[in-house]
Amino acid sequence: MTSHQHPPEKMVFQLTLRRRGISDQAVLRTMEEVPRELFVEDADRDGAYRDSALPIACGQTISQPFVVAYMTEQLQLKKQHRVLEIGTGSGYQAAVLSRLAGQVLTVERYRKLADTARARLEKLDCHNVEVMLGDGLNLPPNIGPFDRIIVTAALEQIPDNLIERLEVGGILIAPVGPHQGVQTLTRLTRTETGIERKELVEVRFVPALPGVAREL
Repeated sequence: MTSHQHPPEKMVFQLTLRRRGISDQAVLRTMEEVPRELFVEDADRDGAYRDSALPIACGQTISQPFVVAYMTEQLQLKKQHRVLEIGTGSGYQAAVLSRLAGQVLTVERYRKLADTARARLEKLDCHNVEVMLGDGLNLPPNIGPFDRIIVTAALEQIPDNLIERLEVGGILIAPVGPHQGVQTLTRLTRTETGIERKELVEVRFVPALPGVAREL
């Protein structure tokens, strides 16, 4: 089923994002252009544009549209930016990032999710996205630095080795808090003199786990 077969749902989808405070026109346009139904499980396609998280393979989720749009808006992306995403999942967030940034490296610990996301992104001609199977909490030193970093799984605290990968002027956004329960979406900005921290909204994400999954 293609996106043009969802006009009422997509209209509500856009209205919901605007009503909830998403105002960046580039983000709104990108959310409309990226076909969310291609990133959900077949059984959930009819509900792809509802403002709710949905289950995907490997016990993970695709975040609700508002959270994707909000996190993207908070990154203040420009076309020259190099972006790191920790937690590829379905690939939906990476597809959104690809329309707004120059390069995207997205890291996934489950091989099944990485392979499926890679195929979806290639189908959509997201040629500026690289999907890497790996441990997003223990990355090799030679892949940084980045202008923007987005973490799409819950961290009990933001690791120093992620913060150190930020360029001056760079922004990192991540859900921070207990793995079970509510986290706070937190934005870090690297300045010439240090790190500025701002707590944004409450969210719920699956936990960020170390290592590459042995199966799946």
